[in-house]
Order: sequence, then structure tokens, then C-alpha cells
Amino acid sequence: MTDRHSPAHDHPPRTSGASSRPRVRAATPDDLAAVAAIFAPYARTTAVTFDEEPPTVEQWAARLADAGARGLPFLVAELDGAVVGYAYATGWRAKAAYRFTAEHSIYLDPRAQGRGIGTLLLSALLDACTLAGVRQVVAVIADDPAAAGSIPLHRRLGFAPAGTLHDVGFKHGRWVSTVLMQRTLH
Repeated sequence: MTDRHSPAHDHPPRTSGASSRPRVRAATPDDLAAVAAIFAPYARTTAVTFDEEPPTVEQWAARLADAGARGLPFLVAELDGAVVGYAYATGWRAKAAYRFTAEHSIYLDPRAQGRGIGTLLLSALLDACTLAGVRQVVAVIADDPAAAGSIPLHRRLGFAPAGTLHDVGFKHGRWVSTVLMQRTLH
């Protein structure tokens, strides 16, 4: 799934009196506990992801390694020294002809929302995808109230609607549709 605006989790970002500027950087294995903590509430309480159980840190390590092996970006956003969001790209489909197309995911700690961090993080991810030779980026956005900010974020960054897949997931006792959005990078 793609950009999600998450419910709260148990590890708030550290804040000092004056908030520093967010920064985006490549993810490292040391970031994966924070990534797992940001994502877990999405899996447990929303339908913005079709994951029903949150991945373990070890499973996140496999995703990080897979992105690296494919030459695709996996980024984190930091605010006041704490990881408050992440975004990464994966291959769109396994067939060789899709090799220049990627799907991305982006998730933020809810306390990081409304500060421009999602825009900063997704912009950096698109730049990194361009450098990696990706031509098309696809967003798969679940029809869930927790994903309300996803479509406006993607539109701001040049994504266009590409279709809707109706009732393709079943989670929390209801059918969930997904909206596809797409952006050409070069």
C-alpha cells in the first residue's frame, strides 16, 4: 500500500523546545525498530494496508535488503533526532518488462503530520527513484479514512489517477477498494 496517515503509536518523536527541521536520509538497519513501530498501528487498526499482522523488525530488514539489492530507495524522515516517517520503493510486478516501474509506500507518525514531512519524504523518494532509473511510480491507496491525506499529497507531487480496484481487500469486516495513482519521472 501507499501513503498512509497513521494512528498513534507508543513511541512519540523526541521534541526539544524549538523544533528542528526535518531531514530525509537513507534508512539503516538501526532505523527498523522505529519503522516497525510507525507501521504496526496501520496493520492492526486500519485498512490503509492489507497487512493484517505488522511485520517484525527482521521482516523489515528483508525489505530493506531487497530494496538495496534492486537499487531502489528506502528512506526515513527524522525530526529532532527521531524517525517520524519512512518511504520506500519496490518493484511493481515480477515480469521483466516492468523493471522500470516501481510501487512505493510512505507512512508517517501521526504527530509528524501537517508539517510538510510527507511532501519532503515523498519528493526525496521520487528523486531517488529517478536516480535509480525508475520511469513510472505507482501509488496504491486504500479507501480508508486513515488515508484521507494520501490522494491530495500525491496530486501535489504530480501523480494522476490511474483507476480504482473495487473491493479487492477484506479487512476489519469490510470490503476495501484501492485507488491507483501514477507519476512519470522521466
